[in-house]
Amino acid sequence: MADPKHLIERRNDILGGTPVFKGTRVPVSTFFEYLEAGHSLHDFLEDFPTVTRQQALQILGNSKEQLLQPQ
Repeated sequence: MADPKHLIERRNDILGGTPVFKGTRVPVSTFFEYLEAGHSLHDFLEDFPTVTRQQALQILGNSKEQLLQPQ
């Protein structure tokens, strides 16, 4: 699992501390909203070119690992 500190940043000077993909101004919540609305990863990356495919896949991978972690 990639360290979330390398994937997401929260700074008061970037969207008031909203979690964004590190090095961008793209909220992580926007990514999940795109997927929930039925858009593809390709669509998201085209609309937000500052996010890399690797970043998006790592976010998904981290989410998956957290959800499937034994209790």
